[in-house]
Amino acid sequence: MNPALWISKTGLDAQQTNISVTSNNLANASTVGYKKGRAIFEDLLYQNINQPGGRSSADTTLPNGLMLGAGAKVVATQKNFSQGNVQTTDNSLDVMLEGRGFFEVLLPDGTTAYTRNGQFSLNDEGTIVTSGMGYAIQPEIQIPENAQSITVGSDGQVSVQLMGQAESQVVGQLTVTDFVNPAGLQPMGENLYLETQSSGAPLQGVAGADGLGVIKQGMLETSNVNVTEELVNLIQAQRVYEMNSKVISSVDEMMSYVTQRL
Repeated sequence: MNPALWISKTGLDAQQTNISVTSNNLANASTVGYKKGRAIFEDLLYQNINQPGGRSSADTTLPNGLMLGAGAKVVATQKNFSQGNVQTTDNSLDVMLEGRGFFEVLLPDGTTAYTRNGQFSLNDEGTIVTSGMGYAIQPEIQIPENAQSITVGSDGQVSVQLMGQAESQVVGQLTVTDFVNPAGLQPMGENLYLETQSSGAPLQGVAGADGLGVIKQGMLETSNVNVTEELVNLIQAQRVYEMNSKVISSVDEMMSYVTQRL
């Protein structure tokens, strides 16, 4: 097989993955707390025909080598955890993190997951849970049945105003968890992430302390996807895909010409 065909084929595969990442970003442009991803490319192994610096004679060396590349591949998809915009909702159970950190969520199998999506609700027992699947927020916070209002402080302290009482009552504390390398977290869907060896161990703390973000009540963090930027990336990926397709077509025509002439 002509090497150019295989090289262009790797380019097509890489750009298909790139377009998949970009399309996923665009699909989640309205997903609360979503963090955009990007494809990381690397060139493949080289065929080393002449080594740079090799001896060309007794007194001279080669200033340049002759090395033929084998194409490209996608080696990683990296999450960008930059801050999203603010969406005001005035819902007392909508909270956002302004700065670093994640909310902790308990999965049904006992595993702890992490999220930037602060769209919370109450279940039938008055426990604060995620709005999607009803996973309990950790540490678990119970809201009394006769609570008239819920207040979440910038430090994560949750208090309620009970009927017939002048003073508010503290019912729990929203903790914030951070990681040395958030990009190393494993996305599992449902706006959740799982700890991995690359992310490092979870570091729990109080919102606003030790570099952790502060909590804002009645607000949500929108997706950090820039639609215009993603559309530009999509056009660029499409053009590169077309060029690789053109190379395959050109090589095929060249081989057909040689075959017909021989």
